[in-house]
Amino acid sequence: MTRATTVRAVLAAAVLLVSVFISLTMSPRLGLDLQGGTRMVLQAKDSATVKADRETTDRTLEVLRQRIDSLGVAEPVLTRSGEDRIIVELPDVQDPRQAAAVIGRTAQLSFHEVLGAAPPGTDPVPKPETGEKRLILPDEQGTQLDLGPSRLSGAGVKDASASFEAQQAAGWTVKLDFHKDAGKDWTKLTGEAACHPAGDERRRVAIVLDEKVISSPQVDPSVGCQAGLPSGGTQITGSFTAKEARDLALLIKGGALPVPVEIVEQRTVGPTLGAQAIDASTQAALIGAAATALFITIVYRLFGALAAVALAAYGAISYAALVGLGVTLTLPGLAGFVLAIGMAVDANVLVFERAREECQAQPTRSLRSALTTGFQKAFSAVADSNITTLLAAGLLFFLGSGPVKGFGVTLAIGVIASMFSALVIARALTEIAAGSRFVSDYRGVNGIARPGSVRTWLTRKDPQLFRRPVRWLVVSTALVAVAVAGIVVRGIDLGVEFTGGRLVEYSTSRPVDVETARSTLAAAGFGDAEITTAGDGDISVRTGKLDNDGEHALREALATEGGETTKVRDELIGPSLGDELRRNALIALGVAVLVQLAYLAVRFRWTFAVGSVAGMVHDVIIVVGAFAWLGRPVDGIFLAALLTVIGYSVNDSVVVFDRVRELWGRNRKTPLATISNRAVLQTVPRTVNTGMGALMILVALAVLGGDSLTDFALALLIGIVVGTWSSVFTAVPAALVLERTTSAPPPTPGKSSKSGRARAPRRDPADNGARV
Repeated sequence: MTRATTVRAVLAAAVLLVSVFISLTMSPRLGLDLQGGTRMVLQAKDSATVKADRETTDRTLEVLRQRIDSLGVAEPVLTRSGEDRIIVELPDVQDPRQAAAVIGRTAQLSFHEVLGAAPPGTDPVPKPETGEKRLILPDEQGTQLDLGPSRLSGAGVKDASASFEAQQAAGWTVKLDFHKDAGKDWTKLTGEAACHPAGDERRRVAIVLDEKVISSPQVDPSVGCQAGLPSGGTQITGSFTAKEARDLALLIKGGALPVPVEIVEQRTVGPTLGAQAIDASTQAALIGAAATALFITIVYRLFGALAAVALAAYGAISYAALVGLGVTLTLPGLAGFVLAIGMAVDANVLVFERAREECQAQPTRSLRSALTTGFQKAFSAVADSNITTLLAAGLLFFLGSGPVKGFGVTLAIGVIASMFSALVIARALTEIAAGSRFVSDYRGVNGIARPGSVRTWLTRKDPQLFRRPVRWLVVSTALVAVAVAGIVVRGIDLGVEFTGGRLVEYSTSRPVDVETARSTLAAAGFGDAEITTAGDGDISVRTGKLDNDGEHALREALATEGGETTKVRDELIGPSLGDELRRNALIALGVAVLVQLAYLAVRFRWTFAVGSVAGMVHDVIIVVGAFAWLGRPVDGIFLAALLTVIGYSVNDSVVVFDRVRELWGRNRKTPLATISNRAVLQTVPRTVNTGMGALMILVALAVLGGDSLTDFALALLIGIVVGTWSSVFTAVPAALVLERTTSAPPPTPGKSSKSGRARAPRRDPADNGARV
């Protein structure tokens, strides 16, 4: 065993030990879509006096944290997103009405002078001197009060606490403390009120929250005119119970929002749905991984079995990375983790197919030498294909929203872990096995010393695919036309995530058909609701604007026919956020095309880059058109699948053009069509074997993943099949047609070498260099 192999083996063992330790000692952090609960996105709004920026949003977040802590929710999570958004996650909260009521108090707390009692039925009218509307509100007993302008905002409240005063027989009281400048304003306000006689309405001070008087105490008779109450010595007394005093203190302290907030997104997932998603994804991962491992073992024999061992190591490493980095595992992220298992075999397949070519070209060559050359020659294709996938993952993270970001993170970790698995673990295992005399001598055992059946058949038939490349472009154009017809005729069913509105899924104890549910909800005043079935007899209701009270009424109406009605899933997207998400989706697709084009133009000829991007656009249009024809929803999960398809499509094209560049550099006078035909035939075994690995995982997800993952798996299934076609019959013919318009010379052999000359192949580690 060489020193390099020893280093790889030791490094692999160390990483695996650390991964096992992390997996056994740490638990994964589950997103709300897996553990159940409510997630809200709040948008901070500018007020008349305060701008919603990073600083005010941070202060608002802390106020909201105090409010939510009062609900008794276990381990709530509040984080700022961007400059003016706050993400609130409330585990195990299934009815968000109380939380939304606490969070949604968007008005600022304010303190007002009382101008006197207003006659019943008095309407707010503009004041002649200022043009502002008079604030006429009922007090705690229902008496209409005419209030002056706000003299002090809730931002000036430093603290408010409830306490029991037994010595003065005052009972439960609320003590107020203000910041320095606000305390002076409070003293002035109470001093002015004290100038009116005791019992006069004008001797009161009104504390207002959400245009509701939460307290309007009289200034104590002992306070003199213009003297006022000091900040720290203010107490609100009354016939409070302990709960009333605490609630009032909470409203005064927690109601001091620096800026108003609006709920622009709300998602609720029942605990059973999350548990089912975890179980389904686990089954899909185990069955898909087992099928993939069995497939590559059958194709590559012993080396395939060793790659399967490396695949298991990949699973352990990527899971430990997710847990160790504290990544929140969402449902799309879980799907990405499962999908990456199928994609992890790609690097091993590239290497093994390269090694097979070396053994076929030089039958007497040692197994270790062929394997080493296979790793060397496959490295550029492995690196390029994984970088394109990482670019797609980066776009998902930066331009995606909510759980889709988790998919981007999981996919990126999976790509990095798969490269380590293939280039370190699998290489160490296969190099150790290649050093065995038994494995070297019995060529039917190792799996790479003999060409595969697909390669043998292609070599024998030698089909000439690109004599007339334009005909393949015509076929691809026809497929695109069919997809576009579906988009025009059927339209795209944009999910609630992109249109705004509310989507709620219910499970009923008694079966309810769609027509019965539609008529029941129409009678209850929800005639514009779209009713469909979901899952195993569940009812899905999609409406426009619907608040939490309306959702509760809708559920009660459905319960009259369905018996016990349980909310399984609930998504509320504000119209402004829907527009933003739809805009970001288009930006993500546009940026994906430009970034992939720029990267490929740097790594390859511009004609190859344009051909690859043409194939990628072809795949995107066909996948979207297929969903239009099938009537499937296009939402954030679909966007994640679509960007993954882009990465996969470019991945396939990169492998083909990498081989075209290599062969053309060695045979500069051979026609490009012949070179391309040879490159495609040489890479088809890799394309088929890699595609089979991914398809097995996706079929398992589609069958076992339930409604939550079916559309995701379906989009990727269509994308992989279409991407395999386009990498050969769209990208390559497009590049051939474009090459007719350019006079650029063929690539130089060994262009990556600094000297511009072909680099000498590295010597077999077991070869001492002696020759006779």
